[in-house]
Amino acid sequence: MSQTTCIRGVDWLVGWDGRQHVYLRNSDLVFKGPDIIFVGDRYVDCVDIELSGKDRLIIPGLVDIHAHPTTEPIRKGITDETLSPGFWHSSLYEHLPVFDPVDDQGRLACLKVALAELLLSGVTTLVDLSSPFEGWAETLLDSGIRSFVAPSFRDARWFTTNGHSLEYDWDYEAGKKAFRKAQKIVEHVKNHPSGRLSAVVSPSQVDTCSEELLRDSHALARDHNLSWTIHAAQSVTEFHEMQRRHGMTSIQWLDSIDVLDERSVIAHGIFLDHHPWLHWTSQQDLKLLADRGATIAHCPTVFSRRGIALNTFGAYLDNGVRMSIGTDTYPHNMLDECRTAVIVARIIGQSVTDVDCVDVFNAATVGGANALNRDDIGRLAVGCKADFSIIDLTSPSMRPVREPLRSLITVAGNRPVKDVFTHGEQVVSNGAVLNIDLELELTRLHAAQVNMLNVVSKRDWKNRSDQELAPLMLKTVESI
Repeated sequence: MSQTTCIRGVDWLVGWDGRQHVYLRNSDLVFKGPDIIFVGDRYVDCVDIELSGKDRLIIPGLVDIHAHPTTEPIRKGITDETLSPGFWHSSLYEHLPVFDPVDDQGRLACLKVALAELLLSGVTTLVDLSSPFEGWAETLLDSGIRSFVAPSFRDARWFTTNGHSLEYDWDYEAGKKAFRKAQKIVEHVKNHPSGRLSAVVSPSQVDTCSEELLRDSHALARDHNLSWTIHAAQSVTEFHEMQRRHGMTSIQWLDSIDVLDERSVIAHGIFLDHHPWLHWTSQQDLKLLADRGATIAHCPTVFSRRGIALNTFGAYLDNGVRMSIGTDTYPHNMLDECRTAVIVARIIGQSVTDVDCVDVFNAATVGGANALNRDDIGRLAVGCKADFSIIDLTSPSMRPVREPLRSLITVAGNRPVKDVFTHGEQVVSNGAVLNIDLELELTRLHAAQVNMLNVVSKRDWKNRSDQELAPLMLKTVESI
């Protein structure tokens, strides 16, 4: 029999009124097992557990629509500042293939560290775009997070032999084999008995997949009523490659082969035909995205490190494009992503009016939930899942308390995140992750990074060392 828990007298509670997030003051949040059964003033029925909501803000669990947790944490201290002038400084083509875990132990350490970071920043739902390996889904389950596995597959890998031109090694049989493997995983987990594990169909990149693979994978998503996600419009190099192949943009080509619709989640959707770096004239992509009901997975931090930005968050919203937020890089901190999204949008848009904090919060909650076709996560209301975070309002980063949610996004970040619940189960307590030994996994991650750095020169097209590809910030000397 599931226990009933009441968090009594919550100072500030972000509830859902059926249309929008709203504040409730001095309210009760009650959940039984995985489900919320009451949100409002003074719950009078008997409960099994009662907790105090004094000096607390409760927010819905954040929905991370796009992350690569099995690879990104190992790149900390490496891809923070990278140069790749032949590819408009995207790190996709020279750096990411080189700085990648060498084995499954490294990927597992990456995953556990990333999961801890996500939970500590209030994420309760994750879409994990990874190459599948043994123990992947089990680790996600054990962490307590709500996860959508998105096993990746493609027909080609990209490579460069000179640092300025991109080539593709096509292997259609390997692409079909990877797709069949992904299909088995998707069909196995989509109705998992835990209630916390599902799937998203995930062809890797628009320029590494054939039309046949994209059509077949989209049909799989449609048949199982799942979301379908793909990297598209993520670099200038990709934009010109798709123009060379098809005489149209990535977005236009996806639409022409009937895979752009309301289940499509486009990561990262930056280099659309209105982007000023492209100086293009067609100006069709924003309208296509809006008309088809597709969602953008916006991951501002990793691109802002390269001097690259969406143009702009507010412009996409104004054109009717659905928006969601992902992490896509270390640290896997959704609250930091939200703050970066606000700041970058206002700078690129040259106006504070380009976007409001509430627009980004919506994208990080209901925007991601809607993209996953879920109306029971990303919001707090009766009938929704008990996925939420408890914020400590006595934290110095939150005081004085006048506008707590905006303060959380613009000032505090993850510092005051006290407790996190997913599916009615506590996964963070007093600022500590319950199901992951973070110190142990950080030690393992360090060892995995050392192993990776030892093979960098063998992986690089020019046999450069890690110090050449990613030099230290300061010169190292023996004495001063």
